[in-house]
Amino acid sequence: MQKFIFEIRSRGFFLLVIAFLIISGLVYAEVTEQFDESSILHFQSVSGNTSLDHLMWVLTEIGGIIPIMIFCFVMFVWRKTRRMGLILLLAILIATVLAGYLKDYVVDRPRPDLEYLGSELPIDVESDTTVLGGQGSFPSGHVARASALAFVLGYALSDRFPRGWVLLWIFPVSMALSRIYLLQHYPMDVIGGVLFGIIIAAILANKLKLSEYLNSSKV
Repeated sequence: MQKFIFEIRSRGFFLLVIAFLIISGLVYAEVTEQFDESSILHFQSVSGNTSLDHLMWVLTEIGGIIPIMIFCFVMFVWRKTRRMGLILLLAILIATVLAGYLKDYVVDRPRPDLEYLGSELPIDVESDTTVLGGQGSFPSGHVARASALAFVLGYALSDRFPRGWVLLWIFPVSMALSRIYLLQHYPMDVIGGVLFGIIIAAILANKLKLSEYLNSSKV
């Protein structure tokens, strides 16, 4: 499936872009508002389990730009994964900045305005709005970064582990759940984040010829 999407002139990539544009339009027109509001109210009501609350907090903190950038930088420094590291660094930076631009200046959807009723967390939850200084919600930057990471690594490992690469998507799925659980995003925000992260990663991986690099180096 990842190889089907990887080619930016493929039908898979085209459908991915169309899906993102449709979801963006629906969110902008507030068509999904009732669904999003009812969903996040449910998540607000189920918080309160200390272990689960802290797990969600840890997941959302891992998805911050600094932890993910450190991981990508380590891959970039290591010679065998330098090309992947470069692609990931660029994908994370571009996805973060563009997601911030979309959130603050295009879709301009406010974040959920609900009080977190769960356990006290070690530090305040990172809102990921420092890039452009706004308070927009769509798409989720945390989920976009996690999806870009899973997409590139999954593509690189798909030949060696034809089925195992799917496990990498546990990361963006968990990230999406944590952002909703902690009342930082609506469901449609994280769905948009998944699509946006894949789109950015696929474009960069294609332009920087990741497939040719993997074939030549057998990483």
